[in-house]
Amino acid sequence: MKGNSFGLLGLNRVGERVYRRMLTVPGEGERELAESLGLSGQELAVALVRLRALGVVRPSSQPPHTLHAVSPQLGAELLLSRQEAALGAAEQRLRESRAAAARLVSEFPAGAGDGVHGEMEVLQGIDSIRDFLQVLNSEVREEMLTFAPGGAQTGANMRAARPLNQRLLERGVRMRTVYLESLRRDRASVAHAEWLTRHGGEVRTTPVLPNRMIVCDREVALVAVDSEQTGQGAVVVRTRGLLDMLCALFHETWQRSAPLGVPRRADGTGLTPQQAEALRLLAEGCTDQAVAKRLGVSPRSARRTAAEVMARLGARSRFQAGVLAAQLGHLPGPDGVPARRPRATI
Repeated sequence: MKGNSFGLLGLNRVGERVYRRMLTVPGEGERELAESLGLSGQELAVALVRLRALGVVRPSSQPPHTLHAVSPQLGAELLLSRQEAALGAAEQRLRESRAAAARLVSEFPAGAGDGVHGEMEVLQGIDSIRDFLQVLNSEVREEMLTFAPGGAQTGANMRAARPLNQRLLERGVRMRTVYLESLRRDRASVAHAEWLTRHGGEVRTTPVLPNRMIVCDREVALVAVDSEQTGQGAVVVRTRGLLDMLCALFHETWQRSAPLGVPRRADGTGLTPQQAEALRLLAEGCTDQAVAKRLGVSPRSARRTAAEVMARLGARSRFQAGVLAAQLGHLPGPDGVPARRPRATI
């Protein structure tokens, strides 16, 4: 027997050393036994108590009535029997726990405490959302599609997400995530996104996203109830028609988004996609706060972007910037591409 041969049977290294010595030198006194193994009296006493409790060491029936180590064959059988008994007890507890869990689930079905409407559930609050996501992550098999608005990700969210994402990717789940363009300005968020891509995930960015959304295996989707306060609640969708629509929305957005490693440059209008989106929001009359929320940037950054766009257009007001943008063809059309209108003079 090499190494800690009895380790799997319940003996630690000190216990095995003592047991081996007692088999090799029967009848050795405790003082000599401790000295030969380099153990203190206390260490030896603890080991002997454990060995006696396991039944592999017992008092000798013959003088001088020192401790006796049973044969390795008998010792192994005793240790195996103890483990088999412990395993049987653990299996019984597991069966009882499964039965108790089944009773609990039957009393509080999915969505209990929230709203359940046919094939749709409404989850109230961030705790219910996180509980549902934990179950969803364990059940997804092939694909996870995600809209992640909000710009830069918090450190706490990234630390919590990394082990979950790694397990999904190791299971072969294809993960595609669309972040906001503003994520590229935050080093920690970019590092997290790059970590995802190194481990097999796919990441793209776009100037604006409609809402927070997760679609798994085209069978279930989670959509925030309020796009401004995404932690307030979420709708769980299982209706086929709605799932098809959400998947189509994701794929359309994915095609218009830029891979993480590809820099976003200005197009023929001279505006970056984020500037063009900011201009569209300004033309709709959105405030700096609203623009900042949609782009996932600070209000200060939103004001700076607005000033840059107005300066490029030569506009003295936001209203004039909207008029000029419409006439010069800068405003994005329904497909997100600036409309090409003939130049006009104001």
